[in-house]
Amino acid sequence: MNTQNPLHGLAGRFDAVVIGSGLAGMTGANYLAKAGHSVLLLEHHYQLGGLATFFKRPGGHIFDISLHGFPHGMIKSCRKYWTKDIADSIRQLKDIRFINPEFNIRTTFDRADFTRILTDEFRVPAERVRAFFEHLARMNYYDRDTRTTRELFEEFFPGRTDVHRLLLEPIAYANGSTLDEPAITYGIVFSNFMSRGVYIFSGGTDLLIRKMTDELKKNGVEIRRCCLAEKILTETGPGGVPVVRGVRVRDTRFGETAEIACRAVLSNANVRNTVEELLEPGTVPADFLAETEAVRVNTSSCQVYMGIREGETLPRIGDLVFTSDAPKFSSEELVDLHTTSRTYSVYYPETRPQRTTPRYAIVTSINQKFSNWEKLSPEAYEAEKRRIIEESFAGLEKYVPNIRAKTDWVEAATPLTVRRYVRSRDGTSFGTKFEGLKISSELPEKVRGLYHAGSVGIIMSGWLGTINYGVIAANKMALALA
Repeated sequence: MNTQNPLHGLAGRFDAVVIGSGLAGMTGANYLAKAGHSVLLLEHHYQLGGLATFFKRPGGHIFDISLHGFPHGMIKSCRKYWTKDIADSIRQLKDIRFINPEFNIRTTFDRADFTRILTDEFRVPAERVRAFFEHLARMNYYDRDTRTTRELFEEFFPGRTDVHRLLLEPIAYANGSTLDEPAITYGIVFSNFMSRGVYIFSGGTDLLIRKMTDELKKNGVEIRRCCLAEKILTETGPGGVPVVRGVRVRDTRFGETAEIACRAVLSNANVRNTVEELLEPGTVPADFLAETEAVRVNTSSCQVYMGIREGETLPRIGDLVFTSDAPKFSSEELVDLHTTSRTYSVYYPETRPQRTTPRYAIVTSINQKFSNWEKLSPEAYEAEKRRIIEESFAGLEKYVPNIRAKTDWVEAATPLTVRRYVRSRDGTSFGTKFEGLKISSELPEKVRGLYHAGSVGIIMSGWLGTINYGVIAANKMALALA
């Protein structure tokens, strides 16, 4: 018997199987285990964390994958659903910069500072700014508000496209929002950040994932890496409604397969992958499948990872630096193959204070469309990667003139890279558009025992959204399993 096989020694039955170890999947698994259920967490990659993870490179480089920022509410969620130790390691980023042809500002990115900037620098009447923030605070997802974000901005700041840019650009970088999507999907996310600012996990995602993994194991979750869930298995239940009976899993090292019986499945895969690929054809009603197929997949991103040579230092240029050469903000320009808009996430030594030698890193993020990269020939694909690396260096040289000499590792990731490692439909970094939330929430009605938690819509996106959605879905599962 091959004891190196990821399936070796795996029990044949669990109360619940969780497919995918993104933050929603890990949090859902932890919640279910603490509720007393036997839980199997399957991850096709050798690394847990989904897009909230890390990788290492020669020379002592450690890179965080995603744009490492989330609202203050993450502290409460981590304390409640993970551990006090994890919650206590969350700290605020206090130097956020916006540099473009319309303005150049530094901010702590909270309501008080944004109010100051809007009134003092953008000359917006204080009562108008106050009314805008109060309106956002009252917004509710279940309200029948049909306005777009563009219409919301025009209502409060008519003709002030510079203000519109300031308000939307950071949210667009974080989750793919556009001016022409429902205002509610913008308002709730923006309000979350404006409550107290932007935060990160001190210690890096390598430490975060290690602490979360330790907590999962302590609570009895069976974790299997390099195990790809190929199919969710169902049988016909009362009234002809399909019921989950298990999962077929294949190890990605040796190709062996196994069927694991379970009473419920939590899918942390993209909601379209879940319905269209993980379920056998004909499992869900034709109208529900058609509605699922109509869900729009959100945009993705490219990253350029720059590792700073040991012993080198960087000047304080900001924690998150949003830059663009576009004269005016445009949702279309932001995802254009040749966009000039990019964000630099600067990782100073305090990001990982546990390291004995201070190290720096910079990650450039560029919003992109999967379709623009998918159609490239292999030669053109490599050329485009070289281009975004060069443009990232050129943009950064404005703030760190000798950045090339300080860097001894650089590589680029694209939407195709995202698809390879997290298998999301169209390599999306941001899940689906807002209509995906309806499909996700209705899934247990179509297949009993099947639940979904992941990046759907713009509300249930990002670090905080996915953790909380994992809890929501797991709570429903726990009630059904009781």
